[in-house]
Amino acid sequence: MKEGRAAVVVGGGISGLLAARELSAAGYTVTVLEAGGTWGGCVGSHVVAGLTLDSGAESFATRSTAVADLAAELGLADKIVAPRPGGAWVQLPDGPRELPKTGVLGIPANPWDPEVRRSLGFLGSLRASLDKLLPASLGSSAAVTSVSSLVRMRMGRRVLERLVAPVVGGVHSADPGLLDVDMVAPGLRAGLRTHGSLAAAVAAQRGGARSQDAVSPAGADSPVSAPPAKAGSAVAGLVGGMHTLITALVSDLTDRGVNLLTAVPARSVARTDGGWRVAAADKEYDAGLLVVALDGPAAVGLLEQSVPELAGKSPESGPDVKLVTLVVDLPELDTRPRGTGVLVAPQTLGIEAKALTHATAKWDWLAAAAGPGTHVLRLSYGRIDGSPSGGAGPTSDSELLASSLRDASALLDVPVEREDVIGWNVVRWQGALPFAAVGHKARVAEIRNLCAREGGLVVVGGWVAGNGLAAVVADTRLQIRGIPG
Repeated sequence: MKEGRAAVVVGGGISGLLAARELSAAGYTVTVLEAGGTWGGCVGSHVVAGLTLDSGAESFATRSTAVADLAAELGLADKIVAPRPGGAWVQLPDGPRELPKTGVLGIPANPWDPEVRRSLGFLGSLRASLDKLLPASLGSSAAVTSVSSLVRMRMGRRVLERLVAPVVGGVHSADPGLLDVDMVAPGLRAGLRTHGSLAAAVAAQRGGARSQDAVSPAGADSPVSAPPAKAGSAVAGLVGGMHTLITALVSDLTDRGVNLLTAVPARSVARTDGGWRVAAADKEYDAGLLVVALDGPAAVGLLEQSVPELAGKSPESGPDVKLVTLVVDLPELDTRPRGTGVLVAPQTLGIEAKALTHATAKWDWLAAAAGPGTHVLRLSYGRIDGSPSGGAGPTSDSELLASSLRDASALLDVPVEREDVIGWNVVRWQGALPFAAVGHKARVAEIRNLCAREGGLVVVGGWVAGNGLAAVVADTRLQIRGIPG
């Protein structure tokens, strides 16, 4: 036990709350400082047309047990549910296609799979299949490389544009040419070196998952024992929404006696003889251990005065994402015309959204709560594409509503009119989605090493762990449990 030892956690998102739980279990007296008025960060909730809905993350990847294990520890094991097996679609310039069942970031395990071939065409599948004839060093030997560079050199332009770009845009809100493949698909290049081709590396990664873990637009085969599930089904959710995980986590922390403070932004941190001092709006907090659970730029900005070596090492800010939620009275959507949702290829003209989730088609519990003929649609806007405008798209609430109605109508092939809407809301996430630019993995490692040298200082969160709840939960536990004695 570490009786009397104090820890301060700055940031009350999922990583900060989980860090606090791990520290409390290890015997620390913990205080959590959250600048905003609510807990959970991107795992939040809002009420639209009388329905309590997720305002951010609405599922988690099931290729590891990290989130499911945490949910079980919090008494939510019986609330874990799989989505309906309707599958996801991709909107291409020449029309909609079902998203292939097997892949990682849209990279196919088999270029000749019928769904892959329908998206790529014969010549596209032929070019992609040349991957197995190329030397394993091609794309795997450089110190760093982008998703785009790896896919283009191994499988060609059509795989990149018609499969990978829509998935990467939907998941990471960025152009694949800007993202570090080692950060957004860890182990993929190592698998390429081991198995000899990119397709084989994808197959091996997916084969390492449990048989129910087929590919999803939110993340991700030797063969699996069961047939691959529909694309979009390598995820799970919680009855009532992912935000119920935060409610349970906060309740658990309260029971443990953790000091949870909202509306208390950390202004600065400084080294002391005994550890760290955090100056906040109301007072100063001293602790032997400091955990910073903020986004990358904010974390480095808070620490660089005390750790001067961090100056100039701030990661790039993530994209500003706008999420439009529509609750519509539209029985025509009962047939779930595009399964659980649609990812949009960037070169598709006339559609500004990067993705649409048909939430009531995805989750049976939500369909039951909404009632017959009522549907919940989530459309996301905003992606970093390297252009001067940053791919901002519509910005005001009225522009976003108008765009979401047009885009939903086009993507679902069912007219969605203003009079069909019984409730709507816009949630903005400014820089909250981690942006893993090329070289980001190395920069993160350097930042963590600099913090480790200071002693009693740990940084956690999506910007160091990678995008997605599964990555954040696993990494946070690893970092906190690795704190020396």
